[in-house]
Amino acid sequence: MAKEITREAINAHDATLLRDIDDALANCMKCGNCQAVCPIYRETRKEHSVARGKISLMQAILNGKLPISGAFDSIMAHCLNCKSCAAACPCGVPADELILRGRDAAIKVRGLHPIKKNVFRLLRNRQLFDFALKMGGTFGGLTFKKIPGKMAAVSRLPMPGMDPNRATAPIASSPLRSQFPEVIKVPGAKLRVAFFTGCTINYMYTDMGTAVIDVLKANNIEVVIPGKQHCCATPVHVSGDFDLANEMARKTIEEFERFDVDYVIGACGSCVEALKDYPHWLEKDPVWKARAEKLSKKVREISEFLIEVGYDKSLMGPVNKTITMHDPCHMIRGIKVTQQPREILKSIPGVKFVEMKEHDRCCGSGGSFSLAHYELSRKINDRKCANIKATNADYVTASCPSCRMHITDGLVQNKMPQVVFHPIQVLAESYKNGKK
Repeated sequence: MAKEITREAINAHDATLLRDIDDALANCMKCGNCQAVCPIYRETRKEHSVARGKISLMQAILNGKLPISGAFDSIMAHCLNCKSCAAACPCGVPADELILRGRDAAIKVRGLHPIKKNVFRLLRNRQLFDFALKMGGTFGGLTFKKIPGKMAAVSRLPMPGMDPNRATAPIASSPLRSQFPEVIKVPGAKLRVAFFTGCTINYMYTDMGTAVIDVLKANNIEVVIPGKQHCCATPVHVSGDFDLANEMARKTIEEFERFDVDYVIGACGSCVEALKDYPHWLEKDPVWKARAEKLSKKVREISEFLIEVGYDKSLMGPVNKTITMHDPCHMIRGIKVTQQPREILKSIPGVKFVEMKEHDRCCGSGGSFSLAHYELSRKINDRKCANIKATNADYVTASCPSCRMHITDGLVQNKMPQVVFHPIQVLAESYKNGKK
């Protein structure tokens, strides 16, 4: 009898962690519309893979029928956070946010997974994280072999938690922020912007960051690259560790408050969404929410910014390539920026733009999801690559470095010739060709 009482007490305690989202969970009609759009359900056909199943599980915990167990933790983690379920819900249930709340509750009861705990401990310390990545760039050639023409590398040695055949982004020998001064002045600047580089662009895809800077300079825009900026905290937030994510958000706000700029620019949909969403993250603290809102109003994704303020088309030269585009989840369903990069690409002389089938469907990356569930993420990625192949494109464009990395891996595994770039890189190439 004592065990029964203890179990009930545990269930009651766990239920309190989700009590404030009871009404939101109850709005789910269990209609199954989320099944049609969930990339994981499409591959697994398992109810716990889809939002409806996860919501039912959270309701069982709220009703005291189940505890927050290891199985619950695992099921909540089985999600790409692609936001497709929320976008397709006829009742407007924010299933993506509710699943993150489920992850937050699991952390409060069970703590972080040991691997994530150690990774986040490193990520929390900006200086240590920066040192570790710089060392990775210095000695990366010893452990990773570059794949010619793909901006990718494959491990020479077995790497814990990574498939031995997986192609990943090489760590740059010199981070982007080490290559430029903190303030890049241009004569007669019409605007002054701060560039939020994010981690992947700063330490891996520096070519994306250089393209952003080159395009801004060409349009007479002064660029500030705050030297003490760090991770936007998206990986931490989507893992459910809201407390640490908010701590990191506050540090980002403080760093960018140091500079008087007209806009804050990013080239990663996930990073831009985070900066725009900081007021929601910090809504329980009125002072920090106000500071977050002030920053958020200035934040733009680079293609969104260029379409809004205008860019010089007279500088463009031809890029004679067939190009298709993948819409990253946090671009199309997060910040809802999808037409702007297309408009830029279509304005470039010589570009033949071909829309791929299911351009708005997740590529299967999901940040750490593709590390923990590589085989499943590969199946989702293979569908994306098949759609790319049907376009006969030379370039694939994606406004997210994580998507670029994962799609590149798919192209390598499927022995396809395409190369993945950010749309802004194609514009930078056009500007370069215009000088010739």
